[in-house]
Amino acid sequence: MANTLVTPIGRVNNTSATPLALTEAYDTKYATYLKLFTGEMIKAYESACIAKDTVMNRALRNGKSAQFIYTGRMSAGYHVPGTPILGASSVDDTKPGGPPVAEKTIVMDDLLVSSAFVYDLDETLAHYSLRSEISAKIGYALAEAYDKKIFRVIAKAARQAHPITAANVNGAEPGGSQIQLGSGNEYNAQALVDAFFEAASILDEKNVPKQGRHAVLSPRQYYALISQVDTNILNRDFGNTSGNLTSGEGLYEIAGIKIKRSNNLPFKAGTILAENGERNDYTGDFSAHAGLIYAKEAAGVVEAIGPQIQTTGSDVRTMYQGDIIVGRLAMGADWVNPAAAIELLAG
Repeated sequence: MANTLVTPIGRVNNTSATPLALTEAYDTKYATYLKLFTGEMIKAYESACIAKDTVMNRALRNGKSAQFIYTGRMSAGYHVPGTPILGASSVDDTKPGGPPVAEKTIVMDDLLVSSAFVYDLDETLAHYSLRSEISAKIGYALAEAYDKKIFRVIAKAARQAHPITAANVNGAEPGGSQIQLGSGNEYNAQALVDAFFEAASILDEKNVPKQGRHAVLSPRQYYALISQVDTNILNRDFGNTSGNLTSGEGLYEIAGIKIKRSNNLPFKAGTILAENGERNDYTGDFSAHAGLIYAKEAAGVVEAIGPQIQTTGSDVRTMYQGDIIVGRLAMGADWVNPAAAIELLAG
């Protein structure tokens, strides 16, 4: 009983039979914080990131770039009895060969980070969860940077000729497209609806798959459609695939094109210049840019490090009386197939 203190109502153990060092308790406490913080950051990132699942994605394991391959169209012809089938050239059916192939290499940009310092005293005095608030803000920051890069390269795709330049029996491969809404019509609901049907016609004519077509508009454009356009595009009844007018989620799709809204479009943004750390080209003049309509193959993304959280160790916590918390992401994006990209213009 050497480790007990006798009291009037019992006894209290002075030491535990299995003591836990203070440093272990401290590290265990912050390990739990890190897990919670990471989960909150990932949740915020995934909820805010619009473009991630709408374009092609490639994970990098050993390397700093990835190749996206696409082929030109092929033709069909009648077989002549007794002649060997050697694989017809897309340019000349009488010669052996195959479809023309083009390759797009996308490299990884430098490491993208969002960070904050959490002072222990501030956290103690705060009447809300400071770490939860910071975790969400870091997730939103990474998602915003991700979406901005992708939306810019899709807009640039719409301005490109197809990288396969050789014409075949079906003609030249189609490039990107732009649709003029008209000067000052970026919020004109009827102009936007007309543009959607024109975009659907263009994509059909290019044989772009009907599945996986998306549009991204600015929030004001989106709400203009809800408030100004009647039931041809607006679901006013709540259901599994429809929204309702009061929530602002009533707009589902136009001409089979699913609609999303985002502040991360280069909407009427003027000239955007390169930033240090960018290894792909995200620059351009977006003065007349007023929205995107595209299919999945319009752009590609490579990721070497998905969204992650890092925190400082106990030695730094002691020195600075707080934590440095870093969210990081290593990715790069570029256009792939211009035929699948359409840019809306108003200017």
